[in-house]
Amino acid sequence: MSKSYKEYTITSDGQLMLKKADSDQIETVWERYENQLPQCGYCEMGLSCRICNMGPCRIDPFGEGPQKGVCGADADIIVARNLGRMIAAGAAAHSDHGRDLVEVLADVAKGKAPGYSISDPVKLKKIAGEYEIETDGREIPAIAGDLAYAMMEDYGTRKKELTLVKRAPEKRREIWRKAGIMPRGIDRETSEMMHRTHMGVDNGWQSLLLHGMRNALSDGWGGSLIASEVSDILFGTPLPCANQVNIGVLKTDQVNIIVHGHNPVVSEMIFLACQDTDLINLAKLKGAKGINLAGLCCTGNELMARHGIPMAGNHLMTELVIATGAVEMMLVDYQCIMPSLGKTASCYHTKMISTSDKARFPGMEHREFHPENSQKMAQELVKEAVEQYENRGKVYIPVEPVQSLGGFSVEAVTGALGGTPEPLIEAIKAGKIRGAAGIVGCNNPKIKHDYGHVTLAQQLIKNDILVVVTGCAAIATAKAGLNAAEAIKYAGPGLKEICGALKIPPVLHMGSCVDNVRILILASALANALGTDISDLPIAGSAPEWYSEKAVAIATYFVASGVYTVLGPMPPITGSMNVIKLLTQGLDDITGASFAVEPDPEKAAILICRHIENKRKALGLDSRAL
Repeated sequence: MSKSYKEYTITSDGQLMLKKADSDQIETVWERYENQLPQCGYCEMGLSCRICNMGPCRIDPFGEGPQKGVCGADADIIVARNLGRMIAAGAAAHSDHGRDLVEVLADVAKGKAPGYSISDPVKLKKIAGEYEIETDGREIPAIAGDLAYAMMEDYGTRKKELTLVKRAPEKRREIWRKAGIMPRGIDRETSEMMHRTHMGVDNGWQSLLLHGMRNALSDGWGGSLIASEVSDILFGTPLPCANQVNIGVLKTDQVNIIVHGHNPVVSEMIFLACQDTDLINLAKLKGAKGINLAGLCCTGNELMARHGIPMAGNHLMTELVIATGAVEMMLVDYQCIMPSLGKTASCYHTKMISTSDKARFPGMEHREFHPENSQKMAQELVKEAVEQYENRGKVYIPVEPVQSLGGFSVEAVTGALGGTPEPLIEAIKAGKIRGAAGIVGCNNPKIKHDYGHVTLAQQLIKNDILVVVTGCAAIATAKAGLNAAEAIKYAGPGLKEICGALKIPPVLHMGSCVDNVRILILASALANALGTDISDLPIAGSAPEWYSEKAVAIATYFVASGVYTVLGPMPPITGSMNVIKLLTQGLDDITGASFAVEPDPEKAAILICRHIENKRKALGLDSRAL
């Protein structure tokens, strides 16, 4: 590697494991990133187009070369089309995740999914009510079957409005109707975006971007929201539970199994199999003291939030976890799984298993999970992981784990507040809590690992801003000790007083990246309690280290929902000043919120604090000068 390990990551386990990987001659994501430098400037600016076979085309940003593609598209059109397709891909990923869960729900209703069950029947009935499904006097499976069918209708049938947008404040829904961006069908909006961006269809860069917002809303208030809610119905609504994080959660004397990806359908069955007495006894016969299940990325977040399962790391740590030599088996489902992992694992004894019918990877054994075979498959694979323990070589686990608290669903947050958002509103009115900010998203080797997430969270809580986190950001702040109740010592005096009284951390773990919708629902509850719109609240969002198309969709549905959002890395839009101007200024007149881009997390914190203070002033609350 070309730099010192401290320049790649702020984490102790990351720095030590990079040294180990170097020693073992393991290639990592950081080296591959450096090998790509300098990256294509046209692509970074969004000015390259390969949509049709008259191209590929590119626009010269200096005005000396071609200013139009072969079809005649200029910079504005090409940048808007590329961004629209990024939103469509991101919305499709999370929404398809939701569809998979609905299919499991349907199979549970039919009794065709052994091992799965309805863990939260109260939530099942509540959401069934939102879909106008009769629940009185009916059996749970019958309600579940009807709900699964109704949710599938949200995917494929054209409606005027998706069912769950009713949770948004009426003022917000009227904004969407007026702007023509009310989402109608989850699949419909993604399909329409792909149609609009086909050569010769929509060449209005403004209309393309507006449909991008509608497409993102179909994910945020449709597919992703369904994913979170059905996960709760099947596996339980998260409640605060203690857990541990970083690479130190691996055990030298136990069989270590890692689950990685995003969808809890497989990992929940692995979790149950790891508690099987016969398999634990087999582990002991093989010389281990037990079976240790740990998570990576958002599959790990799902298990952490519901069961307190420890978390080994976030996106950029996935290769380094294998390099410990302590992992007997890693099972992956889909999303954010680097295709390099199979090769990394081939240098150790780790068995790599892919499990989804829609995701294959080089160097991995494919063992497909379906609702009807998941229970049996999980038992077989955990047994194979146990048998792999005897093949383990030298192990390197260089740090002790950090204590953390996770599982703050909307229900848990309001529960901690006494069942109503009113105490939080009063704390905001009194100025003890200035506002709230969501820090979400990925890791990106372009940003020093975890630096953006942790620095921004530290700056915000110091300024009495309550922080909620999801995804890789949640793991970053947990590793830094900010997701523990003791972290109130880093908070400003007002936030410290409120969190201390409630015995909650100043940084609340709200789950995986589909669970960003929980933040939207909490914001809606606050807006409804105040009789106002989300855009009037002293709140903001940020994705300091984002990399994926899913993050583009998430950020877009937050802005479309009225939440000012600050991005760390610049999206590929700098080839069009018109697009930049619309996204950073013009959207304020349409949705009441806009984007900002600031790679420096300390400067991003100033932007967020300033926005929150301005919103407080507009609400007639006290406002600090910044």
